[in-house]
Amino acid sequence: MATSIADRRVVHPVERPAQPYWNPYLAGVALGLVLLGGYLLLGRGLGATGAFSALAAWVASLVSPESAAANPVHARYLDHGPPLLDYVPILVLGTLIGGGVSAWLAGRMRLGVESGPGVSRGARLALAFAGGILAAIGAKIALGCTSGQALSGAAVLNAGSLVFMGAVFASGYLVAFLFRKEWL
Repeated sequence: MATSIADRRVVHPVERPAQPYWNPYLAGVALGLVLLGGYLLLGRGLGATGAFSALAAWVASLVSPESAAANPVHARYLDHGPPLLDYVPILVLGTLIGGGVSAWLAGRMRLGVESGPGVSRGARLALAFAGGILAAIGAKIALGCTSGQALSGAAVLNAGSLVFMGAVFASGYLVAFLFRKEWL
């Protein structure tokens, strides 16, 4: 029996049934394999901070190539060819694309702002922006981001990275305990 076009249901990506989350241990093993691949193939671990520095160096080189080349911070990114073709910006772009594809395949892609019942959308966005700025400043001061410090540093058993990871998890559990009522 033939079906008419009216009988066929077109499923919009937002309407896809949500798939269950991965087992966190399996996801951790997969992330470890990606990290191992980075070390084996490229001789480098994972981290994202350099992507934003490379973008800033590229923009500075467009505005004033002489000033960018003379600036020691920007020159680091400009000495090895186009900064946006370096490993880290491509890693970040791949992460964004991979996250989007994964969310779409899992039926979890949707636009929205999540917040607790007592927090307005504007307050949530303002707090997220302020937290992002604070994290970026901290990453620049620390000469790296949490992914580089925790994943790559811990993978080579760097003592400072292991202490950092312990502090991140301890403070994360404490903050979650103190503020969980805001999300219930």
